[in-house]
Amino acid sequence: MFEALIGAKCDQVIPTALCLLQIISKLLDLNGKKIIANRRFIELKWEHGGPSSMNDQPTKKTVLHFRVQQLLCMFLVLLPILLLILNLHHVKFNTYSISESGSQWSRYSPPKNHSTIGQHMEMLRNDWTHKLVGYGYQNHCFTPEERSEGTVLINMLKWPTPPISAISFQKSSDPSRVHFVILDSRKTFYVGDQLQVMLRMFDFEGNPKQYGGDYIQARIHTPELKAGSAGTVIDNQNGFYYINFTLLWPGKVQVSVILVHPSEGVQVLQRMREEQPFRVFLKSTFKYGAIADATVCNLFLPQTKPLCNFTDLKTGEPWFCYKPKKLPCSARVNYDRGGYMKPLLIADELKFFQSKVNIKMRLLPNATDYITVRPSPLPSLNTFDLGYSGKAGPLCALDKEHNIMVEFTVHGPPVQFYNIWSQQLRYISNKIDEIKGGKNTVIGITLCAHFATYPIEVYIWRLQSIRRSILRLLGRSPDTLVVIKTANVRALTQRLSLYQSDWFSYQLDSVLRRIFAGINVAFVDAWEMTIAHYLPHNIHPHQIIVKNEIDVLLSYMCPSENN
Repeated sequence: MFEALIGAKCDQVIPTALCLLQIISKLLDLNGKKIIANRRFIELKWEHGGPSSMNDQPTKKTVLHFRVQQLLCMFLVLLPILLLILNLHHVKFNTYSISESGSQWSRYSPPKNHSTIGQHMEMLRNDWTHKLVGYGYQNHCFTPEERSEGTVLINMLKWPTPPISAISFQKSSDPSRVHFVILDSRKTFYVGDQLQVMLRMFDFEGNPKQYGGDYIQARIHTPELKAGSAGTVIDNQNGFYYINFTLLWPGKVQVSVILVHPSEGVQVLQRMREEQPFRVFLKSTFKYGAIADATVCNLFLPQTKPLCNFTDLKTGEPWFCYKPKKLPCSARVNYDRGGYMKPLLIADELKFFQSKVNIKMRLLPNATDYITVRPSPLPSLNTFDLGYSGKAGPLCALDKEHNIMVEFTVHGPPVQFYNIWSQQLRYISNKIDEIKGGKNTVIGITLCAHFATYPIEVYIWRLQSIRRSILRLLGRSPDTLVVIKTANVRALTQRLSLYQSDWFSYQLDSVLRRIFAGINVAFVDAWEMTIAHYLPHNIHPHQIIVKNEIDVLLSYMCPSENN
């Protein structure tokens, strides 16, 4: 009976409370009639001469039966009321609304149901897409190819870890005890030959390590020729490492090997990325008239306060800010840098990130002399004032003599610049879709450093979105030149290691190369350039390195006729 009532009423568009009240009313009516009918039956028997036998008498058993029916009826009445109260309590503390005109904040909307049950189960199996949904990417439909590709990339980035999670500092890698050996050093090498270096890692107690996972960078270089090349590190995962180089020029070649992070430090970085995926927060200023307020913004925000949803309508890239108390979401005027969340370190984990101890320590000191070469000027290229200041731009330069225009636009959030006009934040894929393309169009894309503090899944999705736009561009204008600049290394302190380590950038760089492999784009390998160069590492490289990057770019734009 209860199910019948629900089927009859609740399928209609009626609020839950009204539906329950109607059910209660029916239950009261039907049960009440049943009890009254039973009593009337007994009364009729007594009116027509009393009971015909002892069994027909209204005994205590009969009265008890009536009372049981009454109690059952009361229980059926009270149960829906109790459920209604609990449901209202849940709604009260888990939803909210606002009547302010012009405001467009809300909780994250539930993901749209674009899939069948089988597709839903597949998403649960693909952990990286499931994480993205949790990060705010709730309205995306991932193609099977994209889900599969992301899974391959996540597996590709898996890093060797220590055999146990808690390793003491004394048992961690000590760069001061490590020396590398050039194999076959007496052999006569020629240009094009392979050079191999071997090293074994030791801990601070002088014991050889039995597992791998250390993050090592290596280069060969000749300061006199200002030539350098990065090496490929092979981790045997038993404490031994081999580094391979290709010899590309004649002359004296020196080897330089750096321990960027011990394996124990990398383990901490991995844990932080999983447990604190949004370690950097940004902010925006909202202003109207004399009222101004700044709030925290990010890809994902805990729903502790009302939110302004600035998710890009075309790409679906999420971006949220906490709503100001006295201003609508439409009053946002800028995008600004916020700060860093305090890392949640366990026990002595900070010891794994000590400057001059185990962060970017040379395994063998190589004092190199070098000179600085000034770049050639481009005198006919002049900047054009667009009225915007700062590194975020947008910026423009014109060369009227050669009919060249160069434009720079910062990519969409997350970016870590100060005080950016919010209308100037453009997603790369949207910008590409606006470009006609053609043989006289060159598009350069660099997208890495600002994603180092975010989950790798976010970066994978962003690159997949950009790749789709590039393929659309090349489909309509196949002779457009698209050049991708890879990541570059940076100087590291203890604090920066926890947020923007080269290890994070290395993982992003690996994903970048893999996603854009196989399509008609060119690469400027800034990663190798900055590792191999004789100048100190810097997130904003010295001008000579920038010149080298531009030279490579120009080689794609104006290839030699002899090639």
